[in-house]
Amino acid sequence: MSEERMTGAAAVLRCLELENVRVAFGLPGGAIMPFYDELYKRKSFKHILVRHEQSAAHAADGYARVSKEVGVCIATSGPGSTNLVTGIATAYMDSVPLVAIVGQVATSLVGKDAFQETDIVGITLPIVKHSFKVKKFGDIYFAIRGAFYIAKTGRPGPVLVELPSDVQRQEGVFRGTDLNFRGYNPEGFWNLDKMPEAIEAILNCERPVILAGGGVIISNACTELLNLAEKLEIPVATTLMGKGAFPEEHWLSLGMVGMHGTPAANKALCEADLIVAIGVRFSDRSIGRPDKFANSAKVVHIDYDPAEVGKNVRPNIYLVGDARKIIKEIVDSVGKVDISRRREWLKKIADWKEELRFDLEYSGQVRPQHVLKAVMEITKGEAILTTEVGQNQMWAALYYKVNKPRRFITSGGLGTMGYGLPAAMGACIACGCEMPVFNIAGDGSFMMSVHELDTCARYNLPVKVLLLNNRALGMVRQWQELFFGKRYSETIFSKEPDYEGLARSLGAQGWTVREASQVRGAIERALETPGPVVVNFLIPQEEKVLPMMVPGGTLKDIITEESLERR
Repeated sequence: MSEERMTGAAAVLRCLELENVRVAFGLPGGAIMPFYDELYKRKSFKHILVRHEQSAAHAADGYARVSKEVGVCIATSGPGSTNLVTGIATAYMDSVPLVAIVGQVATSLVGKDAFQETDIVGITLPIVKHSFKVKKFGDIYFAIRGAFYIAKTGRPGPVLVELPSDVQRQEGVFRGTDLNFRGYNPEGFWNLDKMPEAIEAILNCERPVILAGGGVIISNACTELLNLAEKLEIPVATTLMGKGAFPEEHWLSLGMVGMHGTPAANKALCEADLIVAIGVRFSDRSIGRPDKFANSAKVVHIDYDPAEVGKNVRPNIYLVGDARKIIKEIVDSVGKVDISRRREWLKKIADWKEELRFDLEYSGQVRPQHVLKAVMEITKGEAILTTEVGQNQMWAALYYKVNKPRRFITSGGLGTMGYGLPAAMGACIACGCEMPVFNIAGDGSFMMSVHELDTCARYNLPVKVLLLNNRALGMVRQWQELFFGKRYSETIFSKEPDYEGLARSLGAQGWTVREASQVRGAIERALETPGPVVVNFLIPQEEKVLPMMVPGGTLKDIITEESLERR
């Protein structure tokens, strides 16, 4: 590497160039101006100027999930950096590689309550994988390149870099240093001592189920998972984060498990005698009460992170390491398997799958199922879906079949409303705008980041927002109806925006759909229309996401439409 004299801002950009950063999402301000001034001169990468810093983090997050690259977001000090916090936490909860670069007041002013000074490193400490406080020019190479190294190796996660404004102006000689972090082991802490026991359990069980989580996608283990399931004819359920890890139109797929999981997935986990959990953290939304989860089953837990083993569910057998390599070793180790004794199990599962049919006619009022069915039919699954959070997220998870990884982008762990639209921007750029990108939204979530329609319009991003509009905070309203005596406390909007006019004012197109018979045509028109589009589907306010696990219950405590009718 040639040594060259330059400013700190130029050194930061030189590091980003060495990391082959192609795009970053950000919003400039006072303490990060030297960086942006240097970017103006160097044009190191494409920069997407967003309308709010939180959107920058979500867009970088969506970009990372689709592209497998590290997402980059940039903000100034003070409120600029604190506006990133929700996006950083979202990435942390879902193990997304993200580098957040934030400005800071000059080093001479730190600790003096200067204008737009805040301790962003301290604020984000629990929600980052690591953070760097740059104090002088000589720290820059180690901090920026180290941030990328840590974000993408091992279990991915967000890393924050704080850049004081005077350090961005300092001059020095740019030179590389070794990236050695004492105590950090990106290769993980492998433990395969129980491999023989795991294989024996898999071979000798009668009612096995695989539970696949987001770790399967992160490990690029989807092909190996398919091989394992097909070779041993083991049904596969996924968590919300695991959607796409296994093709959901495959005959062995059970769909999503959990609070709004499919009957087949939840019943199979309740009656299995062996659960092979891969890349999952057994969240409360996926398994209900941990003390009541799978009491009749032996649990084999495979995970990269040893901290996840026994955190929520104590497994009988655990294997720690990369999921792709572990699954491959299992597949290679088992010979010809007699699965005849599992025929009855597979027959029972086939019957359970019939309980959630998706054969709705396009007539009457618009229902969420109409919209998701139409997207499947029109795109044949060749699309990327992002979701907001609430009923829209669960309807999408239940009714949209995902057959490939990195096609279903959602905030699983933190459950961040306002995530879907900026994440769709990042997804759209990651795929080069060569694939349809839909944001499945509710009106509550959509209004939290609606300003980013302007960003979509300025950069001509063809994001299609399919708004499931019930004029309410639908999921909270559903809970109030079912568990709070129909006391709809502050969940119903007394007035709603003119979504068509709002879309037009921000540079997008928009129209409203009231009848199910119009759904397909509206989505086809959206795909034919250049740039961003908002399709406002008016759905019944009382529409609920069912099945639903009783809060605080188990996977057996399920509310269905039939059980509600019997009340």
